Amino acid sequence: MSDCIFCKIANGGIKSERIYENESFFSIFDAHPKVEGHALVISKRHLGTILDMPDSLAPELLNCIKKTALKLMDKYKAEGFNVGNNNFESAGQIVQHLHFHILPRKKGDGFMAFG
Repeated sequence: MSDCIFCKIANGGIKSERIYENESFFSIFDAHPKVEGHALVISKRHLGTILDMPDSLAPELLNCIKKTALKLMDKYKAEGFNVGNNNFESAGQIVQHLHFHILPRKKGDGFMAFG
């Protein structure tokens, strides 16, 4: 989609520092981080939500999430991490392009997670 910010990043129209990438997904740092090191795993192909993602892409998605989380934990000396995915506006999805939030975490960082 020509007006989708994540499509523009995926095709190189907007420059970004990639943390990790495979054939179908890539990760970058979030422009509005909730914690230090907050990153996004984004599909290279425009998919609106996880419901639009073919099941065959699941291994590549998991690969990108895991590799990104490991890099962030190492870089930021994190003790853990959260993975989040919002689907549809009513659930908090702001950019209508499939993406996952990876938040490296430390004890006492003040961020509230799902509980």
